[in-house]
Amino acid sequence: MSEPGRLQGIFTPNMIPLDDRGRINEPEYRRYLDWLIERGVHGLYPNGSTSEFTRFTAEERRRNIEIVADQAAGRVPILAGAAEANVRETLAACEHYAGLGVRAVAIVSPFYYRLSPDNVYAYFREIGRNTPVDVTLYNIPMFASPIDVPTLQRLSEECPRIVGIKDSSGDVSEMMRMIDAVRPNRPDFTFLAGWDCALLPMLLIGCDGGTNATSGFVPEVTRRLYDLTRAGRLGEARALQTQLTEVFDAAVLGANFPEGVRVAVELRGFQMGAGRQPLSEQHREKLRELTGRFQAAFRRMGLRDAAPPADTDAGAVPVRQIVESVLAALGRQGISAGSLQGI
Repeated sequence: MSEPGRLQGIFTPNMIPLDDRGRINEPEYRRYLDWLIERGVHGLYPNGSTSEFTRFTAEERRRNIEIVADQAAGRVPILAGAAEANVRETLAACEHYAGLGVRAVAIVSPFYYRLSPDNVYAYFREIGRNTPVDVTLYNIPMFASPIDVPTLQRLSEECPRIVGIKDSSGDVSEMMRMIDAVRPNRPDFTFLAGWDCALLPMLLIGCDGGTNATSGFVPEVTRRLYDLTRAGRLGEARALQTQLTEVFDAAVLGANFPEGVRVAVELRGFQMGAGRQPLSEQHREKLRELTGRFQAAFRRMGLRDAAPPADTDAGAVPVRQIVESVLAALGRQGISAGSLQGI
């Protein structure tokens, strides 16, 4: 069952660590999720663009949400990416994720085949009328059919289960038009900003939060920007937005997305593994250059844990991660490590 109330705050579109065989590295993934929650993100957004959802199988996408729901254990809400190749499969994903207790699902507008606005409406209307869980629309015009203002307004008025939109266009004026068109009739409707370098202005015009790639590697900074803006401390927020824009540009524009994000997350101490997209040597060199840019930016941000331990034994890392994962699972069942002594 989804919980009532508007989605608010910073939702992290997290990457998925992979092992040396290209499979989901579950122990490392759980450690990464715990770190994000501990660093203050308001929610998690798995199976989004940063999660490389198109490069995983439908079974892996479902497993991804199962891991996130289990590890989060109700500590933060989950906005689960549920887009599949067609309406039937998307609704099946919605049903599965509803059973896992996610707060809502995010569904990107149809991609590959460019649709007219009337067919974008028809697509989401079919989902909105049949979903068992709240739906947040995902507008990313650079990759998918755009969701225009009249379409959004119509869907918000006709489909109560459609509760928000995540917009990654970075277009502040278009977001203002969306808010002005929808909020009068749907004051509960959520607006999330997905383009990090516009997070501050998006919050100022009325967005409720964001789904921000930077929160996957500098979560404390993205959360701080949100808090400062909400508190009206705009001078400090403006300075922080400049810092966030610097690392966003490096991560998203400095290399083929999301490879720059992978580099940045690894510099915060996580083993993300190689992505499933083969890379040229030229691009690998570009990623090596990005490492220095991130390290310098992290130092300016005052981040202390900006690199993995250099002397960690390669064979010991998985063992430590497995132990941490097991202890975390026992803790969620109310079993402490101390209670196991003498068994």
